[in-house]
Amino acid sequence: MDDLTRSELREVADYAAACAGPALAIFERVRPDDGRPRAAIDAARAFAEGGERTKALRDCAWAAQRAAQETRDAGHAAASDAARAALAAAGAAYLHPLARATQVKHILGAAAHAARALELDAGDDPAVGAERIAQARLLASPVVVDVLRRYPPAPPGGGRVGELIRRLDASLR
Repeated sequence: MDDLTRSELREVADYAAACAGPALAIFERVRPDDGRPRAAIDAARAFAEGGERTKALRDCAWAAQRAAQETRDAGHAAASDAARAALAAAGAAYLHPLARATQVKHILGAAAHAARALELDAGDDPAVGAERIAQARLLASPVVVDVLRRYPPAPPGGGRVGELIRRLDASLR
């Protein structure tokens, strides 16, 4: 597999941040004083707009992961998935040019976690998740689709988020 250009990585990060953004309100409603997921999305956007992949970007991703774990442990599944969407947005800048199906999660994970957060917030309504995946499909630029197609299809497993990733993956190929 060819290396990914910095421009392609920026497009993927921009897409992931756009997909994660709509779920952020779910997290912030539960933890209004916790800015870690917002910081992760902001860091992904800063990279997409020309910033560098720095330790600060990685630190924001890890902080969003901790926020996701804490909200999960507190019984707030929707908020946890919203924070995981933010984590995935920041992590998208670290997509590797390895032709492995697991890399698809770096491209589509933010969209899938945001969709899961929104459907959980709507009483675990799968129609809400399906609608969010349809919207995420429309957000994908030709560059994002081209990058995605360099990888094998999304892998099996991963529960409902894995199902959402595979649905989005299939719709973009």
